[in-house]
Amino acid sequence: MWSQLTSEQQRDALARPAQKASDELMTRVQDIIQQVRDQGEQALLALTAQFDGVQLDTVVLDITTVRAQADKTDADVKRAIDQAYANIKAFHAAQAPSPVRMETMPGVLCEQRFAPLEKVGLYIPGGSASLPSTVLMCGVPAQLAGCSERVLISPPNKEGLLSPAICYAALKCEVTKVCLGGGAQAIAALALGTENIPAVDKIVGPGNSYVTAAKQLVSQLPGGPAIDLPAGPSELLVIADDSADPIFVAADLLSQAEHGPDSQVLLLSPSARLVEATRQELERQLNALPRAQITAQALQSSSLIVTADLAEAAQISQRYAPEHLSLQIENAEDWIARTDKAGSIFVGHYAPESGGDYATGTNHVLPTYGYARNYSSLGLADFYRRYTVQNLTPQGLQDLAPTLIAMAAEEQLDAHLQAVALRLSSSRMQQDLAGEQS
Repeated sequence: MWSQLTSEQQRDALARPAQKASDELMTRVQDIIQQVRDQGEQALLALTAQFDGVQLDTVVLDITTVRAQADKTDADVKRAIDQAYANIKAFHAAQAPSPVRMETMPGVLCEQRFAPLEKVGLYIPGGSASLPSTVLMCGVPAQLAGCSERVLISPPNKEGLLSPAICYAALKCEVTKVCLGGGAQAIAALALGTENIPAVDKIVGPGNSYVTAAKQLVSQLPGGPAIDLPAGPSELLVIADDSADPIFVAADLLSQAEHGPDSQVLLLSPSARLVEATRQELERQLNALPRAQITAQALQSSSLIVTADLAEAAQISQRYAPEHLSLQIENAEDWIARTDKAGSIFVGHYAPESGGDYATGTNHVLPTYGYARNYSSLGLADFYRRYTVQNLTPQGLQDLAPTLIAMAAEEQLDAHLQAVALRLSSSRMQQDLAGEQS
């Protein structure tokens, strides 16, 4: 009961579990990054053996091996990946940025142009699950943008390979290099480069708290890569009322809790009846899940909260800023603007969060830890850099010059002023002005 909690208890109910060990975590991740800096691929191989229990001879899969693995993909999985690829490609293609070209005043032409990033690293989580969907979410926009090098890296399975489905998705996205490695060491390899892995311009993709920490640290290195967003352990917040089906609500909560023990799910509802029914349904459905142990651990850091009304639930959601937000309420469309601090919003009773994870077309690489307040979901624009261009005619410079000179004088930047004044007094400009006016 939200109203019966103290402010400290309310804060604890919304605390992300992975944040509790942040200082220790950062120290361990810094050490891993330094090992990769000092030892290159030898460190990556040793850390893979240590953390994944797999002895590798190489960190790069050759294209023949990737194709052979892809060929093992079940036909129904191939069809599913094909459909998801088509939907994701269609939605992201519609996001193509448009250049801007305009005269801000006569003779002063300004432009904004876009160019694809040259080298991007696509981090695909592994470990307890194979995630070809994340290959599509990262690989499709990189492919559409035309990034010339698209380096995929993912933890190897026990055979020292990647799953057939991941390899099939990688081929669909025309990934240029497929590498083996996970966690902070994989991020370090992408950022610093190794003997066979190029240092990339940007790293994208979700991961656990180690991956998130590593991305943040390498982005601060001199000349280090950009990163997409803080995309760590998965989280879902559901706002539901009496119109919601507790079976649907529980299923959605479990679908995110099963990602890992550091995932978190929350239910906010003004209906105590709905909350209790959902609690019972969680117990019933949990027992039938193959990943019940992992899911149960995530539920220990999760909360079912009764609110005074939907308005209070919306306020709590805005405070928490979830990665995923599900609005299983009447007139759900009317509440989107009041709950917009979320990575991705699922509206109504027939929009399972699984849809966005796989194949509606939106991207499932989303900000976590409350960063939805100021970060956006991964999209096509993340694979471009934008730059501006200005071109002034002689008359344009002459007309703009009083503004430039006055501002340079106010800021006491004499060289700025001189760069304008010398042009104005030059015979070349006077000749060009006369030619322009004739």
